[in-house]
Amino acid sequence: METNVFNKHKVRVMEHKYLAYEKVSSFLMPDEENIAIITLNRPDTMNALSKGLLEEFDKTLEEIRKDDKIRCVIIMGSGRAFSAGNDLSEPVTTEAEMRGRMELGQNVFDKIETFDKPTIAAINGYALGGGLELAAACDLRIAADNAQLGNPEVNIGLIPSWGGLVRIPKLIGRAKAVQIILTGERIDAKEAERIGLVNKVVKADELKSTAIYTAGTLATRAPIAVRLAKNILAKAMEINMTEGNRLMTEGGVTCSKSEDIAEGIAAFFEKRTPKYKNK
Repeated sequence: METNVFNKHKVRVMEHKYLAYEKVSSFLMPDEENIAIITLNRPDTMNALSKGLLEEFDKTLEEIRKDDKIRCVIIMGSGRAFSAGNDLSEPVTTEAEMRGRMELGQNVFDKIETFDKPTIAAINGYALGGGLELAAACDLRIAADNAQLGNPEVNIGLIPSWGGLVRIPKLIGRAKAVQIILTGERIDAKEAERIGLVNKVVKADELKSTAIYTAGTLATRAPIAVRLAKNILAKAMEINMTEGNRLMTEGGVTCSKSEDIAEGIAAFFEKRTPKYKNK
């Protein structure tokens, strides 16, 4: 474990076998390590998503979930890729093994989508196949201007099986999703931003600092309100307005009973950054 300085942020780095996990202080709360950064760390394979990496990812998410100080999670890739997708070099020889691999990826990406803290994909280089499905499971996506995104699975006889066939149409609409997935074509960062696949495009050397800045902003928001909003947003495309109103009413009542709402209102009138306790 090591503490150092990155772009004036306090950083604590914990090395895992397939991942690097950092705790970073935000610009608005420099004395608190309230941002987690998970970096896929298999640069020699363009961060291919092996069984071991996915299992380690799942354990790291559980570690972060239990850390009350962490308010936001950034997911990145080392080297020249976010992730090139499923590790095709790992043999999967039986139907049971194939089902197990699909369910493992689905479970990890479902956990990211429903995670109780906001998640940001910071996309550098290639985000292909399972790599794009990983990014699609996050709440926000920030791409470097050199990013290339796509679902090329059909080119080798596969389909996106880790959530992409459902999540990507929700992000960009069915027509564009059909075009990208059935042709297997790649698109660049600007086109991804234009169609709504990513939220923002920045210069490659500004990607990490932009992600930290964005995470730092989210880290100042009331955790209970953020968590409840995330839960309802995740269901927004499937529920009708009546059900949505019911969920929003219940969520609003929950917020109104929290200590955080009193702190938020006080900070607003006192023109200061609120100090939420997640209570």
